[in-house]
Amino acid sequence: MAAATVAVDAEYLKEVERARRDLRALISSKSCAPIMLRLAWHDAGTYDAKTKTGGPNGSIRNEEEYKHSSNNGLKIAIDLCVYQISVPNGSGFALISEEVKAKHPKISYADLYQLAGVVAVEVTGGPTIDFVAGRKDSTDCPKEGRLPDAKQGAPHLRDIFYRMGLSDKDIVALSGGHTLGRAHRERSGFEGPWTAEPLKFDNSYFVELLKEDSEGLLKLPTDKALVEDPEFRRYVEIYAKDEEAFFNDYAASHKKLSELGFTPPSCFKLAVKNPAILAQSAVGVAVAAAVVILSYFYEVHRRVK
Repeated sequence: MAAATVAVDAEYLKEVERARRDLRALISSKSCAPIMLRLAWHDAGTYDAKTKTGGPNGSIRNEEEYKHSSNNGLKIAIDLCVYQISVPNGSGFALISEEVKAKHPKISYADLYQLAGVVAVEVTGGPTIDFVAGRKDSTDCPKEGRLPDAKQGAPHLRDIFYRMGLSDKDIVALSGGHTLGRAHRERSGFEGPWTAEPLKFDNSYFVELLKEDSEGLLKLPTDKALVEDPEFRRYVEIYAKDEEAFFNDYAASHKKLSELGFTPPSCFKLAVKNPAILAQSAVGVAVAAAVVILSYFYEVHRRVK
């Protein structure tokens, strides 16, 4: 099935900002940043640069895809985007009447999931990630097996991320997202958090990776690969020492991941800029032009004298 079209206009951009505010409130109140970030990654991480298939197109909302073993538990995040439900507790899931998608019907699922990932990083103290809207929804689900297998090592990571068109630096920077959340045995076969504060986005994931023993904290085979592989380890050491460097690289890599196979409409590139900034720029150009003209007439007048 062909991807649904998205009309990115001024009203769509306003709707995106309204959804951003609602997502901030939802993610903060439900403490669900880790699973929202995982949802964004898993929708985008199926991209194949050669066949131009998969990627951030909202297909993960379809049962065929969210039932892939690598997506265990993500139905919770999908429902959170559509229905504001509580996170698991003793009484199960309590449905709340307000629907996020129903409040913002113009927004594609693809944009909503990627916006949720961006907001999840920001509300937990991470970097601001540039978000460009206009992704089209698709119901074409990629075959299972395109996402990383936590039980494998460096060659597997490169196979998966190179297929997307990403680099070694992207692999390590994006792995730093494990600073949020924890693994659940019923979903992945592993249990526990990667960091001491799993709801805080910082560089502690890399600090812990370089320790020989991090009692009570998780280190998956794919995590260990980052310190065992010399090229990966180079970035781990940089990020462990310099949180700002990690934040800068993470923001760039996250943006790349969230835009795999997505080309924003050319007319949209100017529209995404802050109108106030555009107005200021126009005033600046006008003032500069006026100065040049006045200087010219002054010089002519001086010579005539």
